[in-house]
Amino acid sequence: MSFITLTSDFGTKDHFVGAVKGAIYSELADAKIVDITHEISPFNITETAYILKNSYKSFPKGTIHIVGVDSELSSDNKHIAISLDDHFFVCPDNGLISMIASEIQPTKIVEINIHDRVESSFPVLDVFVKVACFIARGGNLTVIGKEIKEYKKLIEIQPKVNQAKNQLIGGVLYIDNYGNVITNISKKMFNDIGKGRTYKINASRYTFTKIYNKYNEITGNNSTDTLQFDGSKLAIFNSAGFLEIAVYRSNLKTVGGASTLLGMEYRDPVIVEFFMESKPEYTSLN
Repeated sequence: MSFITLTSDFGTKDHFVGAVKGAIYSELADAKIVDITHEISPFNITETAYILKNSYKSFPKGTIHIVGVDSELSSDNKHIAISLDDHFFVCPDNGLISMIASEIQPTKIVEINIHDRVESSFPVLDVFVKVACFIARGGNLTVIGKEIKEYKKLIEIQPKVNQAKNQLIGGVLYIDNYGNVITNISKKMFNDIGKGRTYKINASRYTFTKIYNKYNEITGNNSTDTLQFDGSKLAIFNSAGFLEIAVYRSNLKTVGGASTLLGMEYRDPVIVEFFMESKPEYTSLN
């Protein structure tokens, strides 16, 4: 039996998550359901894309991912099922699949067309669950939808490069539980555009000229008295391979994090400027 994951902005206070799980178990009593998160900021598609990209690949091949963010059906927001990277995604066609599909070509995409047989004001419960369970039983995507070639692309996920190729213009994509500010600038793009040149990173009113490999690298050789570094700001490529502005040992509930201490919010610009030909001050994470 395939795993079925759930990603949504439903939160856990209301009945929605429990109802979706109950509907899955009603169809597949031995289903294996895993919650990725239900704490997506309401209707935040880019946040959904970031979390999905960095979680789906940890699951076994054949896993089915139900995504319930901005999922109300409309002429501009259709429902799709996708086979991609040996995984299946059942989700709205609102651009959230862009971050994954821009790097890995989907094997098949169908526009779900079972709505005329299902009366629903809660499509994740009534439509997505039926589609996911159908796939889990070995069903072919073309039975529940018409094959299409295109999906909606979310332009803001991709950073921009100026004509002189000495400036990378990105922005805040996601703020994590620690208050770390994750940008849409990937390590690969940074290296491809930078080509070993020196650089500076402009984020809010702060400038960074070094990218660390690990958070505690900021303490240098001081292994005993690291408390003095608490609250220090730093830039790093995180485990997902994206440029992150962080505060060492941050805590949003006490000392604060990069988002609060540096005054950075979702969609704020982060700009990398490249200069003379020289190696930047960081080593490969590989």
